[in-house]
Amino acid sequence: MPIIKSAKKRVRTAEKAAIRNSKTKRTLKTAFKAFRAKISGDSHATAQSALDTAVKKGLVHKNKAARQKAQLAKAAKAAGAEAPAKKAAPAKKTTATKKATTAKAAPAKKAPVAAKKTVAKKPAAKK
Repeated sequence: MPIIKSAKKRVRTAEKAAIRNSKTKRTLKTAFKAFRAKISGDSHATAQSALDTAVKKGLVHKNKAARQKAQLAKAAKAAGAEAPAKKAAPAKKTTATKKATTAKAAPAKKAPVAAKKTVAKKPAAKK
């Protein structure tokens, strides 16, 4: 049992982190089992999301996660399941929409407020 106050706090913090980490690991294992039980696009997306979360929290190395994602994708492709849809990039503005937006008048800018400068006074020198 630690005696130093900071060591006691580290024990408490480590216990909380262990609980958080075990929840994330359990979610990851559950997602993999669900994927293996029924290979589908939804289970594939869930497993990839769980992997990304584990990487973000530092439980799984990013290269290991990339390897596992590739294995998941390979298994899904072999089973004929559709790959999860990637997030669509925002639509690019065309020149026609740019012209329409530039025609609008820009809002008037407020005049800058003159900020008071505070100067620290130096103590008077002794003679």
